[in-house]
Order: sequence, then C-alpha cells, then structure tokens
Amino acid sequence: MLQIKRVVLAGSIIAVVALVTAAFTSRPVHSGVRQRASSSVPVPAGPGFAVVELFTSEGCSSCPPADDLVARIQKEDKDLPVYLLAFHVDYWDRLGWKDVFSSSAYSDRQRQYARWLKLESVYTPEIVVNGKKEFVGSEASTLRSSIESNLKLYNNDIKLSISNLKKEGNKLEWSWQTEGNKKGLSLVVALVQHSATTNVKSGENGGHTLSHVQIVRNLQSVPLNGKGNGTGHMDWSAAMTAGEAEVIAFLQEEDNGEIVAATRSNIQ
Repeated sequence: MLQIKRVVLAGSIIAVVALVTAAFTSRPVHSGVRQRASSSVPVPAGPGFAVVELFTSEGCSSCPPADDLVARIQKEDKDLPVYLLAFHVDYWDRLGWKDVFSSSAYSDRQRQYARWLKLESVYTPEIVVNGKKEFVGSEASTLRSSIESNLKLYNNDIKLSISNLKKEGNKLEWSWQTEGNKKGLSLVVALVQHSATTNVKSGENGGHTLSHVQIVRNLQSVPLNGKGNGTGHMDWSAAMTAGEAEVIAFLQEEDNGEIVAATRSNIQ
C-alpha cells in the first residue's frame, strides 16, 4: 500500500486523504502551496549547481502556483547553473482531464524519490532539489533558499559533459563524458521543452489556460557501471522543433538519489 497525502491551498487549510494503492486507484493528492553552456562545456568545478525537479499536473488545482513559481525562477536564474525540470505525473489523468505532457515514467520517478527520501506519500505539486531536499512546490522562499545554498557548494571531484548533441529524424543522439568517481552513479538525460500553454477544458482546472516551462518530454536513466564516456539516444517528441528544446543531464547516486553533477546542452 502506498499512502498519498492531499494538501489543498485554501488559505492555510490542509486536508489529508485516505490510503490508496500503489496503482493509485483512489484520488491523488495535491498540495497548495539559464546562461546555457555550449554542447561541449562541462559543469565548472567551481560554484555549485541546483537541479530543481517539479512534479505537477494539469489536473491538479494546486499546481498552477508552482508552475508559475518555476517560470519566475527560470527568468531570475537564467545566468546561473540552475537546471529546471517539470515532470507531469499521470495519476491525475483519470479524474476528468488527461495531461498531454504526463507520463507514467514521471510518476515512477516521483515514487522513487518517496523511497529515497523515506516519505510516506507522493503529492503534487512537489519540488525536489539536487535529489536531497523536497517540499511543497509553491513554497517560493524555500525554493529560493535551497537554490542559494546549493549554488554555494563546491564539487571538485565529479564532472559531466554532453557533446555531439543532434537531432536525426525522430531520434536525439549525444555523447557523454565524466570525470571523477563513477561508482554507484546513473546518468539521467532529460529532453526538455522550454514552454507551452494548454487550454484545460475539464477537471479541477477546467476553463483555465495553463502555462508551463521546462517540460520534460522524454527521460532516460542509465547506470554508468564504471564507464567514463559513451553515447546515447532517445525518441524525439514530434510536437517540438529543436529550437524549442534543450537537454539537461545529471549524475545521480543510485542508492540515495543525490545529484552530484549536472549540465545542459542546446540541440543542433
């Protein structure tokens, strides 16, 4: 059994729903409240970085404030090593509106964070920073504080770079290289669409036009198994052009989810 909490922003009111199964057979939970590098430039050894993962859904009435917050951070931190990814989960899709950006893989990733961080439930909107800290996705002060503290950290041991990134037909291809410790790490690569809008016709946000940024359109996670370089590929989303997207890649500890290096690349 997997417990999912539901927190609704109505002033400071918090409501909690019942236990549901791992297949999310009952109502899901929601909570109320880039200078780009070139394709061959690794993350500097010097200031730290912040990978911000937002778990959201167009079917969740508490999610638009979190989407808006991430859009503000995108503008505020455009010249900093802050990597924003919006994962649209699919467990809201059965409740009146199917989110076109949703995927069961993104719901699975959120559940993995629940295991890594020893949480009793998953909910939306939720933000996880560098795989270590999670909180309600619309908490602006918490997000800014977490980004600031992570940018002050230094990591001289592990680096990651992505190069030769190109779109070939309906495939996206790249090369990758790491420096430093490679034990117990996975390479996570996300194809990210910069922005989109949706006219939601039903569900909790029915009648509203929602704006999104940094939407994850495809995701791949591959264990390094001690390797220091390699190549990869994934399916390209037909709804995008190369100019509308980028790749964000990072190295993640397999046992606890901590992210130890990150980079981004434009698409040729």
